[in-house]
Amino acid sequence: MKLLTVNVGRPKAVDCTDAPGGVTGIDKQPADGPVRVTDPGPKGTGGSGLAGDTVCDLRHHGGSDQAVYAFAREELDAWERELGRPLANGTFGENLTTSGLDVSGAKIGERWRIGRDLVLEVTSSRIPCRTFAGHVDEKRWVKRFTQAAAPGAYLRVIEPGEIRSGDPVEIVHRPDHDVTVELAFLASMTRRELLPRLLPARDALHPEALRAALKYVEKEAADD
Repeated sequence: MKLLTVNVGRPKAVDCTDAPGGVTGIDKQPADGPVRVTDPGPKGTGGSGLAGDTVCDLRHHGGSDQAVYAFAREELDAWERELGRPLANGTFGENLTTSGLDVSGAKIGERWRIGRDLVLEVTSSRIPCRTFAGHVDEKRWVKRFTQAAAPGAYLRVIEPGEIRSGDPVEIVHRPDHDVTVELAFLASMTRRELLPRLLPARDALHPEALRAALKYVEKEAADD
């Protein structure tokens, strides 16, 4: 398992975003050298965990629990075949393009060591949005991406460090529960009845997903 590229984005004005100022950092490009990764701080004020990477819409992106976004090269290859066009590393707005790692099958709370020092913890799945759809420029993109249910993973920074393309990726902790990124995605997007199944991962789960799961359970109990 390894890191193919570390990808960062600069602000770019587009017509397909609701972000303040009409700019987005989704168009990410592989960095030439090492990139420092740290906890960016709370959502709403903290942006990306990667130095040199820009998060333009702090309402919905960035912050400690979405500090880093990872996507598997294998999934990009599958989309290349379906779309009939090349997709470079970083095309889906991912900070980390990996090889040999089942990113969407990772468990919430799973920890990865990348390079010598950096340790990341899986928190949640990516949720497709209008900016993503406009960037990819494919018809019915949000629906198609949702149906594929291979969304990639958001991660928080447990131990900061410097990484670069080609670094090894090691899974250093895998929880006992069965709550995967894919399950969290399905529960959030299409199968709300799955939300209670996220609770065994509550200690590592993204706070917004945890609140949604708890609210669903409370409502079910009230209805009974």
